[in-house]
Amino acid sequence: MSEKECAYYRTLYEVAKGINSSLEPVTVLQAIVEQVARALDAKACSIRLLDRKGLTLLASTSYGLSKGYLRKGPVEVAKSKLDQETLAGAVVQIEDATSDPRFQYPEAAKEEGLASVMALPLTVEGRAIGVLRLYCATKRAFDQSEIDFATAIANLSAIAIENARLHQALKTDYELLTAYDYTFHE
Repeated sequence: MSEKECAYYRTLYEVAKGINSSLEPVTVLQAIVEQVARALDAKACSIRLLDRKGLTLLASTSYGLSKGYLRKGPVEVAKSKLDQETLAGAVVQIEDATSDPRFQYPEAAKEEGLASVMALPLTVEGRAIGVLRLYCATKRAFDQSEIDFATAIANLSAIAIENARLHQALKTDYELLTAYDYTFHE
């Protein structure tokens, strides 16, 4: 087994362990973006989730990106060909984000020092809920083993997000139920 494959297995182990140890999405997703960026020798990684209307991708967590870049403006699905393709289920690679028309903010990418981008869909039961993006400082094409590894991480991330959402819904239902019981007996 190569050094690269060993790093992938260690990262998958750490990501699975993190997902199993917490239902707090901020903690779990922050660990995921940092570990996947390091394992793939990328400059940065982010997870964006669709808003309720499915029109905008909202920043959820990131590693390696400046606050200025994260505040560059809304990522509107209608204006981002990259995200349209990704949300349709494709893994999309852009070799030069500063000149590819599919990238919504090429000037911001240039200022941030970003070159190549790989975007992967986050899907739950066949429904897209967001995207995971990897950013590189130099022009690069990810090979098939890197794509397979990143896809596994994206799938684990989607499971973690869905588990956290279900946990929050159950918690809210329980709180409403106990509040009702308390009110009923007064």
